Amino acid sequence: MRPALSLPSAFAAIAAALVLTACSFFAPYRIDVRQGNDIDETMLAQLKPGMTREQVRFVLGSPLVADVFHSDRWDYIYRFKPGRADETKQRAVSVFFVNDKLDRVEGDTVPADGKAVTEPRARIIEVPKAKD
Repeated sequence: MRPALSLPSAFAAIAAALVLTACSFFAPYRIDVRQGNDIDETMLAQLKPGMTREQVRFVLGSPLVADVFHSDRWDYIYRFKPGRADETKQRAVSVFFVNDKLDRVEGDTVPADGKAVTEPRARIIEVPKAKD
């Protein structure tokens, strides 16, 4: 009479079962997803009233949203979704032009020290007047 399974094949079957069940306990790796323009206060500090669109684009980059119906407004939106977390963080900065010159900036910002803002807050960012 032969045994149903030999010792090496029984060991291999048990090892395969353990590996397959262990895979169900671990979540797959998910990458961090960053979308848009990450605008911080150091970049906003470089903006001055009266700057041209090209100068603003040089400082902040190309806007994520440049609406045809609101040509005097550029929107910079940044979204961050950590791979292991369910919470998505979003910030938005809007730049307004009058006669193709920078007039004002509104939106959420990150402190210059780089610490994350727990709750995004909408506010108007005062752009200092240019000295003649």
